[in-house]
Amino acid sequence: MHTGEQPPVQSGSPSQRWHVAAYAHSTRWKVSFLAVWSGQAFSLVGSELVRFALIWWLTERTASATTLAIAAAVSRVPAIALGPFAGALIDRWDRRWVLIVSDALIALFTALLAALYWLGIVRVWHVYAILFLRALGDTFQSPTMRASTPLMVPDARLARVAGMNQALSGVVAIAAPPLGALLLAVWPIQRILWLDMVTAALAIAPLLFVRIPQPEIAATQHGERPSALREMAEGARYLWGRRGLSLLVATSALITFAVAPAAALIPLLVREHFRMGATQYAWMGSAYGIGVVAGGLLLSGWGGFRRRMVTSLVGLVGAGLGLLVVGAASATAFWLALAGIALAGFMVPLNGGPRQAICQSLVPPEMQGRFFTLSDSVHQAMAPLGLGISGPLADAFGVRLWFLLAALSCIAVALVRALIPSVLYIEDRAETEAAANLVERPI
Repeated sequence: MHTGEQPPVQSGSPSQRWHVAAYAHSTRWKVSFLAVWSGQAFSLVGSELVRFALIWWLTERTASATTLAIAAAVSRVPAIALGPFAGALIDRWDRRWVLIVSDALIALFTALLAALYWLGIVRVWHVYAILFLRALGDTFQSPTMRASTPLMVPDARLARVAGMNQALSGVVAIAAPPLGALLLAVWPIQRILWLDMVTAALAIAPLLFVRIPQPEIAATQHGERPSALREMAEGARYLWGRRGLSLLVATSALITFAVAPAAALIPLLVREHFRMGATQYAWMGSAYGIGVVAGGLLLSGWGGFRRRMVTSLVGLVGAGLGLLVVGAASATAFWLALAGIALAGFMVPLNGGPRQAICQSLVPPEMQGRFFTLSDSVHQAMAPLGLGISGPLADAFGVRLWFLLAALSCIAVALVRALIPSVLYIEDRAETEAAANLVERPI
């Protein structure tokens, strides 16, 4: 099988070619990238502990699928409303400072909620508000890191780095739920929230010393940079004019529509269907994390099939089968749900890692901030629709139904992608060159 190593991409923008030439035969990128990556790993741990604590607090406080759906929905509103504009700003601003400020603000918002818990005056809407504000910071933070990665990492290593990222998320998914459950048993929730300040500081520290390369800045014919609104429109035209990329984003949005509600309903599945508590909810998170780690390590070491899209399709079908097992598990077969969620987790890196590497390889670095935020906006816009339907539906017919629908959606999307040549063969040089010469369609 192919190891995933590929020759440097010669097509693309001048900045992309410079990036490959500068880093392809150097090991210096490893030191800088791993320093930033490690700091963001600490931040991810803090965020997951906060998420676990708040979601379980809402579950115990309300026992309502609709409440959990609202919590998940408000976390997505900033990316929907501000994502494209945020992308234009990310491509204009110093990306290192975008990471520093966004990490700091996310921690500050969490500290505010911790103070409300300490005062004993917290309400459900307070949690909604802080989830919204944290998501506002993440609207800048996450796309900035993804857009900066191909400027710091050689193209041939992007799939493996994506595997590292997936493995990291799996490790956090393993460790955070049991640690969160343990901390909830011995600490008041505000102490857990204060930990986010510590992990944010660990994320910010290396950014004070590491330089993140900036993409080349495009200028108008008069030598001035276009306005942020014009650059935002350019990002939309770029995506709309690339058939393979636009279809990839659109089908990913359909997956978000189905899978985001299933993820939000896991606490209620544990509590209402299996009649279990926070410890078992933690087991579900850990089982998923074990699967993600295994899949991420496999992708990091192997690199996937020669055609990255094939690896992604295999992962998507496998994730659907895992969700199918979770939805089919009876009330006395909690172990089967654990196996199913672990299988889904194992397949997630095989689906998402190659897909992200494809986008990082094909999209010019100076466009990636806008591309990733616009892509996120499309995905996130679908989530509230799914959450709005899934909450009342799960309250009326049980949460398992939505897991079955999510499973079928994953398998159907994989089949559609396999049947569309511009998606299946998106990595081919001919497709890339055709996209570069394509006359952009009007928005």
